[in-house]
Amino acid sequence: MSGRLVIIGTGPGNPAQMTPQARTAIAAASDFFGYGPYLDRLDLNDRQTRHASDNREELARARAALAMAASGRHVAVVSGGDAGVFAMAAAVCEAIEHGPAEWRRLDLEIVPGITAMLAVAARVGAPLGHDFCAISLSDNLKPWALIEERLAAAAAAGFVIALYNPISRARPWQLGRAFELLREKLSGQTPVIFGRAAGRPDERISIVRLDEAQPEMADMATCVIVGSQETRMIARDGLSPLVYAPRSAERPMR
Repeated sequence: MSGRLVIIGTGPGNPAQMTPQARTAIAAASDFFGYGPYLDRLDLNDRQTRHASDNREELARARAALAMAASGRHVAVVSGGDAGVFAMAAAVCEAIEHGPAEWRRLDLEIVPGITAMLAVAARVGAPLGHDFCAISLSDNLKPWALIEERLAAAAAAGFVIALYNPISRARPWQLGRAFELLREKLSGQTPVIFGRAAGRPDERISIVRLDEAQPEMADMATCVIVGSQETRMIARDGLSPLVYAPRSAERPMR
């Protein structure tokens, strides 16, 4: 087939944090599918066409992009951050699995990008320097009970936890409940990092203790990193503290 589909992670929004591979892929594509604000970050030319859609239309977006690629076009599906982390690569794979056989024969490439937890972590030190996990607090595609189970298990096992999609207008209570669960497993002194728009002009980074963390400190554009019992903070005169995970770890207390 002559069509091609490339799934691109454009990074957290700072142009300097977009990879050269992503820039090359963007320059080569003819049609771009994605959430409108992500497409707005691209500098497209007159021969390149945008196909914007709402943030909750991932599967429909994937199917439309695949159908256009199957018609012979060079199509890009765009995600912020990394396309494989709570983003469009999984939606495209799901569409391929359940779609027509011709979609499986498409020339497909997935271009990685810097995801939010990496951008936020780099602003405060090395909080992901040892074992960690990422959990989305959105219950649009999984039950909240499962999210609670995973939060409790990750905290008990000693993982640093990066929380994606922490709060929204439709889910104003979930981050607060998540903090309640984590306080049952972790010390109130555990560092919590709120990172919004890391690397962009409207960046907002704050570090608080778990017993101080409040859901109002985050919005949907925030990545929240919750430390483990191993996480350390280094005070610095006149500067923000450094937060890091030591390269060694002990068995967590049960």
